[in-house]
Amino acid sequence: MAETAVPEVAGVILAAGAGTRIGSPKALLRTADGEPWLARAATLLRAAGCDPVIAVLGARAAEAAPLAPSWVEVAVADRWADGMAESLRVGLAAAAETGAVAALITLVDLPDLPLVVALRVLADGAGPSTLRQAVFDGRPGHPVLIGRAHWAAVGAELRGDRGARSYLVAHDVTEVECGDLFDGRDIDRA
Repeated sequence: MAETAVPEVAGVILAAGAGTRIGSPKALLRTADGEPWLARAATLLRAAGCDPVIAVLGARAAEAAPLAPSWVEVAVADRWADGMAESLRVGLAAAAETGAVAALITLVDLPDLPLVVALRVLADGAGPSTLRQAVFDGRPGHPVLIGRAHWAAVGAELRGDRGARSYLVAHDVTEVECGDLFDGRDIDRA
């Protein structure tokens, strides 16, 4: 599938956790055919038109970084053990260093996420005030599209192992139903 140019949207992969339930940092895992989950997520974001693509690493970051394609910007969440909040904060801070007007955020542990889900979330375009989230049969999931005007406020509200869901709900996120395309479930167990 041809790449679509959407340079105003940064792609952010959250891949910093230790993966304790699965037994390894998820950024180090591979598909059955050997493709790194990290590379798969990066390729999906790039194919969706994201530029740049940023991978947030943490646990065993030095081992995970070589699994990312050379065109991926790596941001390290030194305090990754503090939870997903720290990873998202680092990802948004890295995106803020670019000219992006929005960030499309996904998780490394969605290796089977189809491109059509990302494209559906992006379908109405992206701007600084955009807030859209993929939902799967009404259940919130990823990717999430967050406009630049929200980044500082989202970062200020993040705590522990919670993501941005409470912020999204409080600010009338547009839910994009994608249950017809994918189940939306991340992989937590081997």
